[in-house]
Amino acid sequence: MTDPLHQQLLALAQEAAHKAGALLRDGRPADLAVAATKSSPIDVVTEMDIAAEKLITDLISEQRPDDGFLGEEGASVEGTSGVRWVIDPLDGTVNYLYGLPTWSVSIAAELHGETVAGVVAVPMRGETFHAVLGGGAWATGAWEGERRLACRPTAPLEQALVSTGFNYVTEVRAHQADVAQKLIPLLRDIRRGGSAAVDLCDVASGRLDGYYERGLNPWDLAAGDLIAREAGALTGGRPGERPARDLAIAGTPGVFEPLQRLLEDFGAWHD
Repeated sequence: MTDPLHQQLLALAQEAAHKAGALLRDGRPADLAVAATKSSPIDVVTEMDIAAEKLITDLISEQRPDDGFLGEEGASVEGTSGVRWVIDPLDGTVNYLYGLPTWSVSIAAELHGETVAGVVAVPMRGETFHAVLGGGAWATGAWEGERRLACRPTAPLEQALVSTGFNYVTEVRAHQADVAQKLIPLLRDIRRGGSAAVDLCDVASGRLDGYYERGLNPWDLAAGDLIAREAGALTGGRPGERPARDLAIAGTPGVFEPLQRLLEDFGAWHD
């Protein structure tokens, strides 16, 4: 039996993610422009990105005015309730700009620092992934009803399909390419989807055996990390650490540890 508060937070996250996803899907203008830049000219912020975060924070604040926020597009409120919402209103901004389908809305609720509910909506797939702490991971999509998620059965590392992402800073991206080059001969193959939240959900749903990336922020992985763990995947960062900006890894139990060791050996966390 899951905590009623966790379920309440999940329901609110689902409502917000659904409405933000619809705004982004249906409101994308043909002449979509760049409103600002982030770490480099490649990493763009769109008007729609900012609008989606405002929709989410406004909706949640109306129902839970004492909660805190941490959002990619600037939402930062301490709150007094012990609940903090960690929001990526549009994960996969470059995909969205180019009209590619792999982008998502990611919303997680933390209670006293622990993630207890998470939702990742992927509108162009027609799929939504969700989890509450201790309640398993679930998805809705083209199939009927909710489907419980489970990561793939353990495969040898050489048969593992692993996804990754690349930083927007050129020097960091070059190092990440070197790491990927070393990994490729040791795996079935590597994919690059463009949305960390979607990659984590694809590990949860058995579409990937593993995923790793350097340079993620809390809003990139908060919801997806919970969903992956509730589906039976292992997640972490460098050995003995939680997923962090230095390194985030998710994988089936048999893939996670050997992948983590290789990434440590290859120095995946630094230039």
